[in-house]
Amino acid sequence: MKHLSEFSALDISELARADVARALAEDVGEGDLTAALVDAGRSAKARILARESAVISGVPWVEAAVLSCDPSARITWCVGEGQRCEANQVVVEFEGNAQALLTAERTALNFLQMMSAVATKTAVFVAAVDGTKAHIVDTRKTLPGLRMAQKVAVKVGGGVNHRIGLYDAVLIKENHIAAAGGVPAVLKRVAETAPQARFVEIEVETLEQLDEALASGARMVLLDNMDVPTLKEAVRRNAGRAILEVSGGVSLETVRALAETGVDRISIGALTKDVKAVDFSMRFDAF
Repeated sequence: MKHLSEFSALDISELARADVARALAEDVGEGDLTAALVDAGRSAKARILARESAVISGVPWVEAAVLSCDPSARITWCVGEGQRCEANQVVVEFEGNAQALLTAERTALNFLQMMSAVATKTAVFVAAVDGTKAHIVDTRKTLPGLRMAQKVAVKVGGGVNHRIGLYDAVLIKENHIAAAGGVPAVLKRVAETAPQARFVEIEVETLEQLDEALASGARMVLLDNMDVPTLKEAVRRNAGRAILEVSGGVSLETVRALAETGVDRISIGALTKDVKAVDFSMRFDAF
């Protein structure tokens, strides 16, 4: 599978259609019993309203949900992907078959509320480190089956994607180091076993481990749960040799101070793990 940085608009659309197909199969099953109460030939107009301010993400997923149910539906976005909506603002309008719009409603809203939540939270963290060199980075702490959608939303919010999965990059942690026989041994081993990796990163918990990793040729180091003074010293010792990433216990209250130490990246699992859905609702015009 390609990394998201290599995805085209067509790739994103195909990803959205695949996600939506699974979601509709889960929701609709053998048929929408409630939508069947509406005459099959009736047309309708509907709109999605934002109940709070948010960065919009999930446009291809919403479109896939509606067009899967009614390929001839008309969709007009009032707030586009990556743009901010305000409370009570109309985000998108639909015209199409009434049954189809009713069937698509929950799936469309589920993707829009989840992805916009991720994009909005990411944008808040990105704004908090503005003016520093630090990038806000996601993790693999994602909702099962929705990783790619959530990582798209991180990018929409201004963040950077870490590895997509275990297959595209290497993150060496404490247990890997112990099992492989130490830092020099594990770094040598990864060059032999995973030459195709997009990057190789090694996690350290102390300044001594950082020194050992740098001496062994590490070019990307994860500084795990270090306080601000230790991070500043790590940046000084590194002297630009490796990309330095901070991880562990990052919050909106602490992220600025962490960024000001001079690190390159700050990874935050909460971007995708602790998702509070943005409040949207779909409203139909009177039939």
